[in-house]
Amino acid sequence: MDAAKVCSELVRIRSENPPGDTRDVIEYIADILSSLGIRYNIDDEGNGHCNLYTQYDRPLLFMGHVDVVPAMDNEWERPPFSGEIADGFVHGRGSTDMKGGCAAALCAVADYIDGKGGKIGNGAGNPASDIESPCNLCFVCDEEGGGHLGSRKILAGKLIKPCDCLIAEPTPTLNPTIGQKGLIRANVEFIGNPGHGSLYPCAGTSAVMKAGEFLSRLKELHAIEFSTDPETETIYKRSSEIFRELLNVDSAEEILKHITFNPGIISGGEGVNIVAQRCSLTWEMRIPIGCDTDELIARLRAENPDDIINIKDVCKPNLTSSDSKIVGAVCGEIERVYRKESFPIIQWAASDARHLRAAGFNAIEYGPGELNTLHAVNEKVSVDNLKKAVDVYTGVLGHCN
Repeated sequence: MDAAKVCSELVRIRSENPPGDTRDVIEYIADILSSLGIRYNIDDEGNGHCNLYTQYDRPLLFMGHVDVVPAMDNEWERPPFSGEIADGFVHGRGSTDMKGGCAAALCAVADYIDGKGGKIGNGAGNPASDIESPCNLCFVCDEEGGGHLGSRKILAGKLIKPCDCLIAEPTPTLNPTIGQKGLIRANVEFIGNPGHGSLYPCAGTSAVMKAGEFLSRLKELHAIEFSTDPETETIYKRSSEIFRELLNVDSAEEILKHITFNPGIISGGEGVNIVAQRCSLTWEMRIPIGCDTDELIARLRAENPDDIINIKDVCKPNLTSSDSKIVGAVCGEIERVYRKESFPIIQWAASDARHLRAAGFNAIEYGPGELNTLHAVNEKVSVDNLKKAVDVYTGVLGHCN
């Protein structure tokens, strides 16, 4: 199987989220698995949100998401769902995030099976029509929407069992990610005491001003630096060096080691001459290792006793041990393929890895992609990067079989 061709065909199958209809792309993957003789299950409630998973007794899981962020034709050099292969790249929405990784995982499984002559090691000599897969596979529909219909649903149903897990998300070429900051997404309804606008601030309590004071406290939280163990400090340092170049920011280590926050949506007030009675703020925070999310939420509630804080989503900072077998296998295979040093890093953003780690999986992310085009116009993935990802994945399969 050719990873560039598979990636191109996946890109051409539209699976934007929203709405998150992944029926056609899951059917395409199912056809590939059927051709390999691999048994699979499809989680489909008839609403288009389809997930695919296998249930072999294997110590390794390859995982990916097949939903992509929306794209319009504006400003793209090529149509965003063309899947065109040109100039050494596969072009189009999802090529980097993360249909390229899904294609590489499928091709690695096919190559491994082909290398074993169609007989994969459960000792039973299964016929090619019912092959024992070298790993389990899971492709989900809703990573871009938070995972409620995808990985979270699969995990809640206990459809896959905790094990070593390689998520084919795009990463720096030499650096798999083994950890992520935590996440809090919430809405605060600030409640004021209304009055005539001409009397404020001598009379009345403004909900809008309370929102401003809340944001000031978030800035104070950002200034706190949380302590970690020496191993994590080393990973932070190495990660910041990678991200400083990748993100073109001088404050990469600050982003990783401090609480970061974004006040995404704010609205409030009833009129220019009325002291505001209501103000609503929707915001998120990214939480570094060493910060307890429960304690942080309790602190925010205590500082705003008269206001209503609704927590929409929360996950703790999460980390797979750098000493785990899967981390050693992936870094070792990267070094074999690229002949350069590989070391794991911590990520500032969030993905399905957080849900897997919370459920007991040793999750690591490594995959092909042009990170500067992720979620951007003219998204693309290098054909050479795809081929090398297949080589890395195939080698990892060898470590686990």
